[in-house]
Amino acid sequence: MHDLRLAALRAELLAQGLQGFIVPRADEHLGEYVPAAAERLAWLTGFTGSAGLAAVLADRAAVFTDGRYVLQIRAQTDPALWECRHITEEPPPAWLAQHAPAGARIGYDPLLISEEALQRFLDAGLAMLPVARNPVDAVWPDRPAPPFAPAVAQPLAFAGRPSADKRAELAATLREAGQDAAILTDPASLAWLLNIRGADVPFTPFALGFAILRADGNADLFMAPEKLPAATRAWLGNAVALHDRADLPAALAGLAGRRVRVDAATAPVWFAQVLREAGATVLAGADPCLLPKATKNQVEQEGTRAAHRRDAVAVCRFLHWLDSAAGHATEMDAAAHLLALRAEAPEFRGESFSTISSAGEHGAVIHYRVTPESNRPIKPDELYLVDSGGQYADGTTDITRTAWTGPSTPPAELRDRVTRVLKGHIAIATLVFPQGVAGPHLDAVARLALWRAGLDYDHGTGHGVGSYLSVHEGPVSISRAAKPVPIAAGIILSNEPGYYVPGRYGIRLENLVLVQPADLPDALKPFLRFETLSLAPFDRRLIDRTLLTAEETTWLDTYHARVAAEIGPLLDPATRAWLVAACAPI
Repeated sequence: MHDLRLAALRAELLAQGLQGFIVPRADEHLGEYVPAAAERLAWLTGFTGSAGLAAVLADRAAVFTDGRYVLQIRAQTDPALWECRHITEEPPPAWLAQHAPAGARIGYDPLLISEEALQRFLDAGLAMLPVARNPVDAVWPDRPAPPFAPAVAQPLAFAGRPSADKRAELAATLREAGQDAAILTDPASLAWLLNIRGADVPFTPFALGFAILRADGNADLFMAPEKLPAATRAWLGNAVALHDRADLPAALAGLAGRRVRVDAATAPVWFAQVLREAGATVLAGADPCLLPKATKNQVEQEGTRAAHRRDAVAVCRFLHWLDSAAGHATEMDAAAHLLALRAEAPEFRGESFSTISSAGEHGAVIHYRVTPESNRPIKPDELYLVDSGGQYADGTTDITRTAWTGPSTPPAELRDRVTRVLKGHIAIATLVFPQGVAGPHLDAVARLALWRAGLDYDHGTGHGVGSYLSVHEGPVSISRAAKPVPIAAGIILSNEPGYYVPGRYGIRLENLVLVQPADLPDALKPFLRFETLSLAPFDRRLIDRTLLTAEETTWLDTYHARVAAEIGPLLDPATRAWLVAACAPI
């Protein structure tokens, strides 16, 4: 099947006069979660990970991804058709520069790549040509229709601030920068700025569209009319002008002579190209919504605490069930059971991502997705890793636990590795740091105990999380690869160090944390700390207490006591008794 698709694409490239083409895993908004109509990379290659890119030449082709998916990509693609490459160790521009014929015309869809990403191909000396019609679409006969779920209001009881206040604040920043308008292409920015939510993509409540925010605080929203019912139109108000998506090129042309901010990292390059052709001055600058959206207000902070308590009830009930599931349940059974437990909460709106339910060797596949073909029993005496989250009207959750399925005592190696990961987790949870520090500065703190044993993990330590928005939110993250954006109070991050042995097991321990001011009486400048939001026990059977310092032991016992005190009263008697034992002092 995929050989025929690749052959058809090559024939289309020849017809368009191209010697190569790049297929990023992206839609017109360059986000992580995309509608079925934009799953071009999966259709062409079979690879279903959330990050990747294919490069196609006449005589060879490669598909690239990061460390989270290096095992998955080999399992899902045909090695006779596709070379599998690590996207940071051998970037696509370097691969194309090495293997494309001299002077080859390499096509790209300008709606599916940012200006920054395109520049890396140009810097490699490649002749990159925009296409008017994506050649993958030309050979995809049964491509799904675009989504048309309605956009709905996010009430102030959850949003915390009126859209007019947000727009006025951002408009002031545009005026201070001498800018007339900003282009908004990220649906999370639209959702936050306009206080709306939708259901156009899996796991994330986005209403897909684009907007122009003007320096007077007004905005133009470009969204299919059928996605905007009367109640939503009234909610948006008169200061938000509504337009069909098809009106966008003319609206950009109307910005001729104006100074317009476009995010070169997150916006499709098409916007900058059209604006420049129209005579506008394009100014590269971050999406003005990014940091204000990430900095949760007090209403959003209270909402996420409530969502995490609610979520903890489901997670603790699941972990109790898991204690007797080995030998009787499969990975898919476990994922379905956890979803059913979360769905009992009236505020539950869906999973925040597809649950990673991974037993034994599958745990080493960092973003493993169980399928009917890969599904296997959860066996006794092995590690089981579950990474999951929920979307609630008042918050988004993401939590990972690694459990021992028993009944035997875990091997010493596993207890050593899990404890080292836990030490890294505690190091982040207890960290106090000066204001102005960025995520990349903290990443090594979580790895120290692993590094001392010659161990490491191939993913970042933490990512931002939205408020009933994306479970992966910028601009702040705890990662060596991230841009150094200072961490600020109100930001929610994950704390998720791990360790993986391909073919054997995987370990990851994740809580979400909320950045708060640190009360340090002797500090001469502002400091910050983390408030832990997630509430579920770590598996005590996998912890080697002799590796923990007194301070680490105190943190663990205090955390477990908090879990028992806050979540225990919300559980049935049997689960409450289990939780009390699971949270006993180490």
